[in-house]
Amino acid sequence: MVDAPVEVEFLADGRLVVWSIEESRRLFNTEFFGKPLGNPKPKEDFEEPLILDLVEGVYLQKKKLIRVRDDSKKMTAAALRKVAREKLDKFDAKYHVYEDLRERGFVVTPGIKYGCDFAVYEHGPGIDHAPYIVQVMSREDPMSAAEIVKAGRLASTVRKTFIAAIPSGDGVDYLEFKWWKA
Repeated sequence: MVDAPVEVEFLADGRLVVWSIEESRRLFNTEFFGKPLGNPKPKEDFEEPLILDLVEGVYLQKKKLIRVRDDSKKMTAAALRKVAREKLDKFDAKYHVYEDLRERGFVVTPGIKYGCDFAVYEHGPGIDHAPYIVQVMSREDPMSAAEIVKAGRLASTVRKTFIAAIPSGDGVDYLEFKWWKA
């Protein structure tokens, strides 16, 4: 884990940037937080600043692993959460699932390229492939048969297991869909 809080700049578009290459490497190489800017397959010695999404930023700030600055002023945890709620649909539910998965020891990255909320690794990008794609849902969200088939097709196409994550109270319920050929 990172020993001292890393300085992070908040950008108006909602991204968080670690400008220090050394600190970027420390955050990314220890537990795979963030993504080096414009570098889809980073090696340990990458030379780009690190981009964090808002969910990661809130988590890292809560763990006191980063200090967020906005216009040279410290951005409080409450202010960062407020921005995240404004910019991300269902932020609180997504954050709850993200935190639960991270606390269970998984590496969690944005799942946008898979059309879902998160891609989840057992060890980390570049070490293994993400075996799971996760969509955050609520108990009230209807899921039609067509949506289940669509999720299954997507998951099997990318060789992943589709998981619906449903935050409930203090925990998260996970519903795993497995597909097989008859």
